[in-house]
Amino acid sequence: MKFPTIGEIATTSVVSIDVKSSITDAIDMMLEHNHRNIIVIDEGEFRILTIVDVLNIQTKKIDLSTQLKDLKLPAVPAIYKHKNVLDTLEYLSDNVDYLCVINDDDSLYGFITHTDITSNIDPDTLMNNFRLQDFLKLGKRMKWVSKDEKTSDLINEMVHNSYDNVIIVEDSKPVGIFTTKDVMKLIKNNKELDLPISKYMSTPVDTITRGASVKEALSFVNEKHYKRAVVVDEDGNLSGIIAQKELISLTYSGWAEIMKEYHEELNEINAKLENKNKEYETRASTDALTGLYNRFKFSELYNSSYTSMVQRHNDMSLIILDIDHFKNVNDTYGHNVGDNVLIQVSQTLLKTLRNIDIVCRWGGEEFIILLPTANLGQATLLAEKLRTYIEKLEIDVVKKITSSFGVSQVYEGDDMKTVINRADKALYLAKNSGRNCVKTEKDL
Repeated sequence: MKFPTIGEIATTSVVSIDVKSSITDAIDMMLEHNHRNIIVIDEGEFRILTIVDVLNIQTKKIDLSTQLKDLKLPAVPAIYKHKNVLDTLEYLSDNVDYLCVINDDDSLYGFITHTDITSNIDPDTLMNNFRLQDFLKLGKRMKWVSKDEKTSDLINEMVHNSYDNVIIVEDSKPVGIFTTKDVMKLIKNNKELDLPISKYMSTPVDTITRGASVKEALSFVNEKHYKRAVVVDEDGNLSGIIAQKELISLTYSGWAEIMKEYHEELNEINAKLENKNKEYETRASTDALTGLYNRFKFSELYNSSYTSMVQRHNDMSLIILDIDHFKNVNDTYGHNVGDNVLIQVSQTLLKTLRNIDIVCRWGGEEFIILLPTANLGQATLLAEKLRTYIEKLEIDVVKKITSSFGVSQVYEGDDMKTVINRADKALYLAKNSGRNCVKTEKDL
């Protein structure tokens, strides 16, 4: 079995511009060609200017006559057009969405994205027996809002949190979608941004059920020319989003099975596939930034810990903590500093907790800790210890941070949602009590 070369699947209709050109020149070229990205050529290196960069430039009121070389745009990896498509496995990770394709003389030949790769995967190689509901945990962060959300506020949040799409939901059902491509159209047409997002969202939303197979999902995004699949449950309620890159990851094991029948190619790529499969197994259960468990793995571990608690008649408690004023950290010092705050808090939690304790990044600046064999009093003492340790941290230019805690105990008959809800109410009370403190369900 032979896989296509990079040159065979690359997009050659690439818009590029010299790094000494102005921001205005680049925006004009993007609008003229209706492209969300433009390649910036910088003395043999390739960089990229995206629609998100353009929005940031407008937000920061940067002079549009500024040369592109002064923007410190990120470099884009390059790969030779004669390389095999499997060689992209080294690049197309969470942090790399694009690759420049180059000729043997290092000149620009084209551009390759996850779309180009997905379009060239043979659906017959996919794992037909696996459903999307088994893999939604691989999906990117999802943002959903009501149709009354003001467009300008939503665009600002997309820029701030690097969302490339937002789902508009009504009664738990997706009624519209708004993407960076839609943002580009609004800029091009100079639309009024104080109107509700319902004015500009794309509707109706094409969806696929979570019971669909990976093969069906690949066919869906390819036929519709979508970058992502919006997934709903049997009642049409929003379940999640799975992007093309996640669908690509699901095909690796399918490819590996087929490769066993083709020993010549297997010898060349087997090690590469094994490493990549291990990487995705880890990624499916952990948070990429902190290395802590993600909420999907936490749910699985909660259920097994609950069963053990009931069988052994043990105690168990749960802590929710939230970093105080974290948005101010990002706004004042930037996301790199904010990420460092999250990493150092995560390391503090791991150093302080027992081996049997389960700690998860629940989302954003919020963490959840499950404490097997600990009652409410013991969990409260531990939360206070963690609060003190976090307050003593010295982090970059931020210097000091604080955190608020909510604690609840797990009782027989409790489901995870119920326990978290009690802890969340206690956390809310802690925040309303001045922050940097611990509250429990008994304080409610």
